[in-house]
Amino acid sequence: MLGVAACGSWGDSALVTALPDPPPVRPTTPSPQVAQHPVRGAEHLKLVNAYGGVYENLRIQALLDDMVRRLAAVSGSSNRPLRVTILNSPSINAFALPSGEIYVTRGLLALADDESELAAVIAHEIAHLTADHAALRQRQAQAAALARRVSEVVEDPDIKADTAATAEVSPALFSQAQELEADNMGVHTLAAAGFDPFAAARFLESMNRYAALPALNAASQTRPGFLSTHPSTPQRIERAKQVARQYAAPGVGRTARSPYLRALDGILYGDDPREGYVRGREFAHVELGIAFTVPQGYVLKNTSSAVLATDGEHTAIRFDTVSVPSNMQLADYLRSGWVKGLIDDSIRIEAVNGLETAIASALVEGWSFRIAVVRGPERAYRFIFASSRPAATFEDAFRRTVGSFRILTPSQRAGMRPLRLRVVPVRDGETTSSLAQRMRGVDDNLRIALFETLNGLVPGDNLAPGDLAKLVTE
Repeated sequence: MLGVAACGSWGDSALVTALPDPPPVRPTTPSPQVAQHPVRGAEHLKLVNAYGGVYENLRIQALLDDMVRRLAAVSGSSNRPLRVTILNSPSINAFALPSGEIYVTRGLLALADDESELAAVIAHEIAHLTADHAALRQRQAQAAALARRVSEVVEDPDIKADTAATAEVSPALFSQAQELEADNMGVHTLAAAGFDPFAAARFLESMNRYAALPALNAASQTRPGFLSTHPSTPQRIERAKQVARQYAAPGVGRTARSPYLRALDGILYGDDPREGYVRGREFAHVELGIAFTVPQGYVLKNTSSAVLATDGEHTAIRFDTVSVPSNMQLADYLRSGWVKGLIDDSIRIEAVNGLETAIASALVEGWSFRIAVVRGPERAYRFIFASSRPAATFEDAFRRTVGSFRILTPSQRAGMRPLRLRVVPVRDGETTSSLAQRMRGVDDNLRIALFETLNGLVPGDNLAPGDLAKLVTE
């Protein structure tokens, strides 16, 4: 979370005029080179900082470096210097820069069920580089900009509307065509490198199943993910299978499931400890030493600048931290201009678990707001509730959430551990249900679905005794 890392904005709310939250600065230690490569530039540093820094794992990094070499050798990119970086983000994402930098998040690593599925993602990104899609997309964007400019100067309203619409639609269609081309090239590269060419379709299916877990997805996605830029439609999955059939039958090609899973054992899962933890309806931050709980029915989302929550209907919550001078009264801070529509006589000073707290209300453009600023030992913490249809439940949710805010004791902080992906052998008699119950830090109603998704299973499937299984646990 914010400050040591966590919280964005919930949308177009007009309440907050300025939230001075500088992006967190993270370590950027370079990973080993795949080939001689120029010094990494500003774009690399920008991406690394935006995605939580570099996740350093020598075992997985070595696997990735070797994979990139093998794929590059058969992709037509053997003369292009490529380098892969693991990003410390739980989101499912992968992308490449024209410079040859390839990025995968640890969230994507955790979702892949074998080496060939990860290779399918890398091959897809290499294909974008080989086809020079970034430069082509830039030219398309420039053409679209020119088309929009034409729409601004012509007098005929029909021509103006048609030209503007074309300017908006063309880049989207162009991007879709590039994705399909990268799919085709990537499957060819997979097969040429000896991997299972059907792995691309399998991973697309896993992404679809992951996307169907909205509560989990909301809690862990901090930036637009692979699904948003690489939509996993049924047609795309079927097309990937059709391309794969040109090279081999199902079951042919390297998958290397067991070696890959052993390399994943112990990898960090979900939120980084520096950004705090989301555990069901509770958010806790070890380094800041604070915690709070949202009411039943709310879903928490931890981002790099704020903690967000919503009831999925009419109410949204934002929690962050801010510096307030020790000699400034909290009521004066509320009046300092960052809140629009503040109802001045609504300000009250209260105590929340022994901490000075300023409570207030605001009304802006049909939205009702409740604001609380809690003064902690070293900084202040802000809760902002917004509702388009305020009712008694809105005030109750606000009071219960703010009232749950607390300073963690040293023993509580010491007892908090991050989630990790553990890889265990399946024992005789164990089923999907019994294995899923061994997971920790996951809502009870999500355990089976998440276990199936992480392990490449469909409902009703079970792993065989001796197979390796991925479990989320502390």
